[in-house]
Amino acid sequence: MIGLIQRVKHASVEVDGEVVGDIKQGLLLLLGIEKEDTPALADKLLKKVINYRVFNDEDGKMNLSLQDVKGQLLIVSQFTLAADTSRGLRPGFSVAATPSDAEVLYDYFVKASHLQAIDIQTGIFGADMAVSLLNDGPVTFSLKV
Repeated sequence: MIGLIQRVKHASVEVDGEVVGDIKQGLLLLLGIEKEDTPALADKLLKKVINYRVFNDEDGKMNLSLQDVKGQLLIVSQFTLAADTSRGLRPGFSVAATPSDAEVLYDYFVKASHLQAIDIQTGIFGADMAVSLLNDGPVTFSLKV
């Protein structure tokens, strides 16, 4: 399971011209799900995302988490994160979960996120989405569990 987090001042996702998710200060999480991923890995990644210290404290050091700053989380599925780009000029997706398996795990991740004390917004799994964001920093990290 791969999570690409970006610290944002704001972010939104549109489907067919309609905003389906919109956050202010927080994290945009692009979530890639691989064949071998499990609910236990989803729980581990979620814990890492909400506790990862990427927000500045009063001294300007990245020492605060999403929970510390009471930020929002926008979760967007992105199967291309599971691409194998090690050979050639075209990505391979042999390690990516099937769409049906990935959707089950994505839904699990979203439901588990709602149990945390943070505001969650989402895209729509499998939809053609337009994601807009104002990256704060810029600060971007790839998390793999």
